[in-house]
Amino acid sequence: MQIRCNSCPRQCNALRSESENIGGICKSGLLPKIAKVSLHNWEEPCISGTKGSGTIFFSGCSLKCVFCQNYNISQENFGKIVSLERLAEIFKELEVLGAHNINFVNPTHYLWAIEEALKIYRPKIPLVFNSGGYDLPESIKKDIFDVYLMDLKYINNETAFKYSKCDNYTTFAFDAIKAAYELQKEPFFDENGILQKGLIVRHLILPQHTNDAIKVIDWFKENTPNAILSIMSQYVPMYNAENFKEINRPITKREYDKVIDYVLDKDLKHIYIQDRSSSSKSYIPEFDLKGV
Repeated sequence: MQIRCNSCPRQCNALRSESENIGGICKSGLLPKIAKVSLHNWEEPCISGTKGSGTIFFSGCSLKCVFCQNYNISQENFGKIVSLERLAEIFKELEVLGAHNINFVNPTHYLWAIEEALKIYRPKIPLVFNSGGYDLPESIKKDIFDVYLMDLKYINNETAFKYSKCDNYTTFAFDAIKAAYELQKEPFFDENGILQKGLIVRHLILPQHTNDAIKVIDWFKENTPNAILSIMSQYVPMYNAENFKEINRPITKREYDKVIDYVLDKDLKHIYIQDRSSSSKSYIPEFDLKGV
């Protein structure tokens, strides 16, 4: 089986067979390649809860972020190719382990495979679409998922191109996030505070980009005010960040306080704020094919 793929905003028209990719940015074949499956405890509290989020870390990515903490799977494509039947078994195994949800990390280029695997087995726990935000709005509108956990990495395409080699990031991310918001305008939690339905918009504060972070907060309030905003401070320079002097360091206390003071003054309904001590490599998963 092979297809011409235009499933993400890159519109590569790549030739994808079960295990190969010719001409595509994500370098991914049709069958999903996975680097790790685990109960993950470092998502937002309403995702990880007490038992952990059942995460499936997919390899490959349509973005080329120079500071990517998961670069060995996103850029170097480390992972193991699995069948649709095996993917469905993974859903069931995570559910049996007690996961609060099934968390599809970077699923955009494998949406077709996820849909097919869900026809084999659909878990009775929430399904989380965990993406970098660079998605086609029509993919979001498929309404396969219960929870949307989406980055808004940048507020302008110039910065997106500089750090992610993507000159139309916001063009699509704005519309994709708004599409998710149309599906899930209000978060719904169970009796234990675990998110069952809803949208979380994440923004990672970059060094020397606090004004952009403030603009992201303003965009959120104007466009998705009833969703959950997650302000992240875990930035650690990784991968090729050393080639960009302005981001080759963690954020300072002054930068952190500037953004946090601003967001707390916006009277938003649902906010998560990551502690500045989260800027540590110790929170980065070890990609070891566990659970695959």
